[in-house]
Amino acid sequence: MTLHDLYLLSPEIALAGVAMLVIVLDLFVSRKGVLPVVGMAGIAISVLFSASLWGDLQSQPSGQMSGVFGTLAVDRFGLFFKFLLAVAAALVLLMSVSYTERFRRFQGEFYGLMLLATSGMMLLASATELISIYVALELTALPMAALAAFLRDSRSAESGMKFLILSAISSAVLLYGMVFIYGYTGTTSLAEIAAVTGALLDAGYLDPLAAFGDSKALLFGIALVIAGFGFKISSVPFQFWAPDVYEGAPTPVTAFLSVASKAAGFAVILRVFYVSFPVEAMSQHWAAIFAILSVLSMTFGNLVAIRQDNIKRMLAYSTIAHAGYVMVGLAAVATRVSSGQADVGASGALFYLGGYVATNLTAFAVIVAVSNRIGSDRIDDYAGMSRRGPLLAATMAFAMISLTGIPPTIGFMSKVYLFGAAVNANLEWLAIAGMVNSVISAYYYLRVIKVMYLREPSDGSSVASDTATGIALTFTASATLLFGVYPAPLIDFARSAATALGV
Repeated sequence: MTLHDLYLLSPEIALAGVAMLVIVLDLFVSRKGVLPVVGMAGIAISVLFSASLWGDLQSQPSGQMSGVFGTLAVDRFGLFFKFLLAVAAALVLLMSVSYTERFRRFQGEFYGLMLLATSGMMLLASATELISIYVALELTALPMAALAAFLRDSRSAESGMKFLILSAISSAVLLYGMVFIYGYTGTTSLAEIAAVTGALLDAGYLDPLAAFGDSKALLFGIALVIAGFGFKISSVPFQFWAPDVYEGAPTPVTAFLSVASKAAGFAVILRVFYVSFPVEAMSQHWAAIFAILSVLSMTFGNLVAIRQDNIKRMLAYSTIAHAGYVMVGLAAVATRVSSGQADVGASGALFYLGGYVATNLTAFAVIVAVSNRIGSDRIDDYAGMSRRGPLLAATMAFAMISLTGIPPTIGFMSKVYLFGAAVNANLEWLAIAGMVNSVISAYYYLRVIKVMYLREPSDGSSVASDTATGIALTFTASATLLFGVYPAPLIDFARSAATALGV
């Protein structure tokens, strides 16, 4: 490994190094408030390295820098997710400052594991080879399993155990699918897989009119890979872990899982499928798979969320539905490969993920603040919150409006952009399904607002956020409003990242 390789890995190395530093510092410092400060400094260093890499790409004719024996690609697509993940990690760290008083003795381990998980997700966004993708996934999953069990009560332990076991099963399924793809193509490099499948199509060994070239091995391998990745993004029918894990895990961990883990999962799905199988004969078929999974995820998530009385569990089903919305972009980009407009769907998926991070973290920051004060996550216990904590209630209402997709929020703009991409890809039925599901989701999102504003409070004490959580709330709510009114900068950023996929 050369110095250039280390430079390409510098954002991930910085996070991992600071994670180790935080754990060691925890042994020697009595004032634990220094730990999140060091963690935030590590994230800032990682962002600076990412910005430096972005600047260096300007001098690259290909728009990409490769290293680590061809297993890593630094491009605008990967860097988009590095910035997004860094922002999400920083905001969750701020939300955790007061929450970690519940396990004061283990704050160093908590922050360290959070940074290690983030470094794994960043690596996942840039990996261009199947084995390195698998290693990055495990670097992400193992710290998250430990974090899910961090409260050390029965529910949290169950949460961590379920996540660990089901993550291991999904990783085994994913690895088995990768083995089939490797066995058929003879390579683990994403670019070389595309070259081999293209050559086989040109030579007539694969039928361009049949599903995946009429190759049973390739079909089985891709199906297993989709199943493995489906677990990571909690899409139907691989979503069964999400509600229990979200409910039992510490609330900041739930927030991190809901946005960062989902963003990293979609990053690797986009790279694997749009780099390895970009030709029209392949993309048309797996686009149909993602379109079907999109409708199933949207419908199941929204319908089951209606029945929930725990707000974390409700948002778990909500995130299943939002995975379906993002998959609209996956289906749209695949159907536009041959026309040269694939970046519309890809940028739509990236834009939606950016908006979802801002909106969902706004909601979870309020949940953290309220949970710290009342010790409950039941929706009914939010009764009268408009009087007990007017600012928190207004912010939560704004987040619910954005998740529904009502203007003037980023949630509205991202759905308009994403469903527009589906219409441009002649997937009007998928756009209609998305709009119908958005209407369904209004029932349970607006129910939270109804409880906060129309029910009498059971307790007259005031509820307010701590300073760190308030800073996170201000940032996320401002981003939700700003990009809802003026989305152009984020759309341009997403388009620039999408073009790096070469589709």
